Amino acid sequence: MKPFVANVRSPLGIWGVEGTDEGITRVYLPHEKRPPSRGVAPRVVAAGAAQLEEYFHGTRRTFRVKLADTAATPFQRDVWSALSDIPYGEVRTYGEVAMATNRPRAMRAVGNANHANPWPIIFPCHRVVAASGLGGYGGGAQVKRFLLDLEGVHYS
Repeated sequence: MKPFVANVRSPLGIWGVEGTDEGITRVYLPHEKRPPSRGVAPRVVAAGAAQLEEYFHGTRRTFRVKLADTAATPFQRDVWSALSDIPYGEVRTYGEVAMATNRPRAMRAVGNANHANPWPIIFPCHRVVAASGLGGYGGGAQVKRFLLDLEGVHYS
């Protein structure tokens, strides 16, 4: 089955939620523009898009969606699991996430795993910051700041 894309508007642009009946395969950042699919979204995709809209309106803090299986290394899966443990409105450093995966020297690898995260916001890689400041983000610093500001965390 071909993945269905549902678009979600945010103050910074349009995000895409892609998936099938089997689960959400990807969340696209605003700069990764994807045209929306025609027709009726599979229930899983519609739920993901609705929850993302709620997040942008400030009424959702956690996500309860079915994710599709994806190719990933065990380390990437460990990092993504650690991301899901970071509460809304809080941040962790790359080093703290590395410690949470029992690989205390893997700070750069954590950054790479964040960049490979197919489900940004659902696995909140925007909540990971550098020890010296904001750090990077695949969607750019403006998007990362917006997401953190939305959650009440202010970084310059």
